[in-house]
Amino acid sequence: MRKLANSELDRKNINEFKDAKKTPIIIILDDIRSLHNIGSVFRTSDAFLIEKIYLCGITATPPNKEIHKTALGATDTVEWEYQENVLTVIDRLKSENVQIFAIEQVENSIMLNDFQIEKEKKYALIFGNEVKGVSQEAIHESDGVIEIPQLGTKHSLNISVSAGIVVWDLFQKIKVSK
Repeated sequence: MRKLANSELDRKNINEFKDAKKTPIIIILDDIRSLHNIGSVFRTSDAFLIEKIYLCGITATPPNKEIHKTALGATDTVEWEYQENVLTVIDRLKSENVQIFAIEQVENSIMLNDFQIEKEKKYALIFGNEVKGVSQEAIHESDGVIEIPQLGTKHSLNISVSAGIVVWDLFQKIKVSK
C-alpha cells in the first residue's frame, strides 16, 4: 500500500462543492462554547456534503481564527447561517417539512443503530452545549431524539465527535436507501 498524495484525492474546489448535490442533512449547533468544536463540525460537514449549518445562541460564527484552525477552509464551502434562537430555526425547518432530531440522552430516545432513514426526507440534527446538552425546549419541539449508544463509564462524548458519529451513520443509511 502507498499513501495517496493530496493531488490524488479528487478534491472538489469551492465552486464544485457549492454546485454538488448535497446530503439531505442540516446541522444545528446550539450554544456551543468551543470554537474548535465549531470548526470541527464545519470540517465534518464539508467531508459529507452537508446541506447547511445553523449556528444558534452563543455559538460563534466565522470568520474566526480559532474556528478556522480546525475548519481548514470548510467555512468557505459549507453554507451556514446564524440565528439567535434555536426554536426559530426549528419552526422554520418544520415548515419546510424537515425532520428535526435532537442528539441527546432522554427517555424514549431512539438508539442511533436503530434509527431508520425515510427515503426522500431531509433531516436536521441538533447538537447542544458541551455541558448542558440540547435544551429541553428544543427537545420538546423536535420530532424525536437520537442517542448514541455508549457502553463505558462516561456516557459523554465531545460534541464534534458526536457530530462525526451521527453524520457518518446517517450518511451511510441515506446512501443505502437510494
